[in-house]
Amino acid sequence: MICRGIRGAITVDANDRELILEATRKLLALIIRLNGIQPKDIASVIFTTSPDLNAEYPALAARQLGWWDAPLLCGHEMSVPHGLPLCIRILIHWNTERDPEKIHHVYLEKATALRPDKAKLPPIDESELESWIHQQLSLWDDRNRRLDQSGA
Repeated sequence: MICRGIRGAITVDANDRELILEATRKLLALIIRLNGIQPKDIASVIFTTSPDLNAEYPALAARQLGWWDAPLLCGHEMSVPHGLPLCIRILIHWNTERDPEKIHHVYLEKATALRPDKAKLPPIDESELESWIHQQLSLWDDRNRRLDQSGA
């Protein structure tokens, strides 16, 4: 098995907890769905934000989507004068046999400027994607309820 990297990025409109989580969930959901990623195949994930985002850890969105055991790390991008503001970036280390040219990297919103060559995506059923995200959030809530009840 080979470990490959998958990149993605998305921007938000403000330094707001819910906006950060919603955008990160959308970005991760697209990466997961377009590449057929299973949580057990994740080696690790690095999340970075531009220095102007600190209202929440974007890694929480991965936990909410079922990556409960994956090693996750958050940090800030370098503060460069021409850097893209309000941007969340992801680097997923994925154990896969998929060839590099068959991997879908995902750049959304203003982050398409980072990699215009990767900005075109296959057609997406937005309502199905949203439904899947809500299903994963429900599983997250159920898991947390069980943990609270068990005193863990």
